[in-house]
Amino acid sequence: MASNEKRTSSYTDYAPVPSTSEEATMNVDDMLALAGDFGRYQYLLMLLFSIINVLSAFHYFAQTFISIEPEHYCANSGLECSEPDSNGSLVPCSSGWLYNLTGGFDTVVSELDWVCNDNWKAPVGQSLFFIGSVIGSLGLGVMADHVGRLPVLVLSNLLALIGNIATSFTNHLPEFAASRLLAGIATDTNFFMMYIIVMEYMRPDMRTLGLNLCIGVFYCVGCVAVPWVALVSSEWRRFLWFVSAPLLLVPGYYWLLPESARWLINKGRIAEAVGCFQRIAAFNGRGEIPSSAIDNFKATSEKCCSQTSASLVGLFRTPRLRRKTCILIFKSMVLTLCYDAISRNVEDMGYSPFEVFSISSATILPSCVVILLLQDRVGRKAMASASLLFTGLFIGSAGVIQAFQGNDTNALMTVALGVVGRFGVNIAYNSGAQYAAELIPTEVRGQGVAFVHVAGYAATFFSPHILYLASYWRAIPELILGTLSTMGAALCLLLPETMNKALPLTLADGEDFGEGEGIWEFACCKKEESDP
Repeated sequence: MASNEKRTSSYTDYAPVPSTSEEATMNVDDMLALAGDFGRYQYLLMLLFSIINVLSAFHYFAQTFISIEPEHYCANSGLECSEPDSNGSLVPCSSGWLYNLTGGFDTVVSELDWVCNDNWKAPVGQSLFFIGSVIGSLGLGVMADHVGRLPVLVLSNLLALIGNIATSFTNHLPEFAASRLLAGIATDTNFFMMYIIVMEYMRPDMRTLGLNLCIGVFYCVGCVAVPWVALVSSEWRRFLWFVSAPLLLVPGYYWLLPESARWLINKGRIAEAVGCFQRIAAFNGRGEIPSSAIDNFKATSEKCCSQTSASLVGLFRTPRLRRKTCILIFKSMVLTLCYDAISRNVEDMGYSPFEVFSISSATILPSCVVILLLQDRVGRKAMASASLLFTGLFIGSAGVIQAFQGNDTNALMTVALGVVGRFGVNIAYNSGAQYAAELIPTEVRGQGVAFVHVAGYAATFFSPHILYLASYWRAIPELILGTLSTMGAALCLLLPETMNKALPLTLADGEDFGEGEGIWEFACCKKEESDP
């Protein structure tokens, strides 16, 4: 059993599949091996997943650019928020605004004059986007358990399209916020459902490479390109149309992708699961799957359907497992908040926010390369703690420099520290999901990972408000994010290592897993222990 558990990676255990010869003759991975687990069909899946990565990057970061606050001046005075009255006293500007548009890009802020006393309006719209993402992760996640992963993948991307197009027709805060809420509902589900399907139909030892390659290259391409799409668009409404129009491709996925076999098994639709594997085998040129293998697979799947799962509440019933779960939740909240805020924190750095975002986004690819090279060498615990500490130190340093140097801050140094900080948070964020999936016991892994993931997205509600604090003092966002990241690094030291260990199967295993391990024990500092 240990060897099967070691290859577990994030989001794979959505249905229990027996792994010993006594319990099963033919499981999902065995059927995939017969159908072809890394052939032409897997390359097609990776291509479709790569497109989703670009579209997800466009959707997620579009609001970063539609909400940029350009340099602005009161028309009569040339001051930022005021003008003199007849007595020479400064009063709030009432004569209109002049804008120095960055790259000529007209944002919702400059078009609707959401500056000075109204500069809180754009962050409200962004917060509603994140509230929508929590609603969507929960609501669409439940829907995916009832109707399947594939329909929800299509639906979520259509919601992104509708939400963005609706946003482009708004002129006031209430409808803008409502449209951003609708667009936010799609967030993460529009990517996550595809992630599940691709991972399920790829050979286990190729999943880390295949998925990280798609994410590292194409999510990076999407992030690097999105600011230049904005500049080419020249206007925020047109920009939303440009980044949303390609989403019309996604409904075609319904005829190209298979449904999740594990979900079909959970629903007792075993014949349809067999049909998915037969379709893959034909595409890969494997011919017909032997009838004996199909019969054994059906028998195995029927046993799986009869098994019951423990409740998510079980993660909080016992003290040691509760401690680990709470640390995972806090880590997810810190990671997601820091990832979002650091990615968006591109204004007032002395350079064009479009250039800063594009340069910092280029760190996504090397961060994925680092994960591929180090994740299975240094261990999960060392990777999680070191990357968070690395992020906290560099982002915090940027805040300290701005705090003590004020207007004399070296812009190049600030940008460099921010880019390095984003590199660190990319590593921490992209490697964090696997750590959580391995620590949470198998019998509640699907529920547990989803819960931890949603908690992280809930924390992004505070992201625009933390960045808004820069209007009071420019260094506040970096100091808050650096502190949170450092706290996350410290708490990760309290988690046990999972690399080269038989992972917990039951809640009881989770309670005992890693107990007795020291805070400073890392997998890279000791020899690998052989399985019992």
